[in-house]
Amino acid sequence: MKVQDVPQDFGMAGDQQEVCYAVDEKGDYVLAPSLGWEPKNIANGQAWQVIREQMRQALEAVHAGKASPLTYYMARHQMDSALLAKYAGISRLKVWYHSKPAGFRRLTPKLIRRYAQVFEISPEFLAVVPDPADTAIDHDC
Repeated sequence: MKVQDVPQDFGMAGDQQEVCYAVDEKGDYVLAPSLGWEPKNIANGQAWQVIREQMRQALEAVHAGKASPLTYYMARHQMDSALLAKYAGISRLKVWYHSKPAGFRRLTPKLIRRYAQVFEISPEFLAVVPDPADTAIDHDC
């Protein structure tokens, strides 16, 4: 695509520009700013709808006593148990166990700190999740 044809469709990023490659008048690849591209904006919007739904389902499961707060934070940070296990440096089986209410209650302070560090929250905050009815889950989570 030529530099002058780089799309400038206002999207989810607001007025922030992203950089993409385009061809200049000499035929060389150069970096060109773009506000977005409508198909990409639509795809990102759909992806965020899926993420918001996963977060809502996780919150409902936590409040119903079917899952631990870890499940909500994994959904919020777009992680599965394998990824969280890798970041936390523990086994997937332990993450699976800790995502259950009984397993979460048995977390040691050391593991609580490790999970909190991965999610970039304070250890005290790991057990706190918002109420689904009081939470407007937007794409800036």
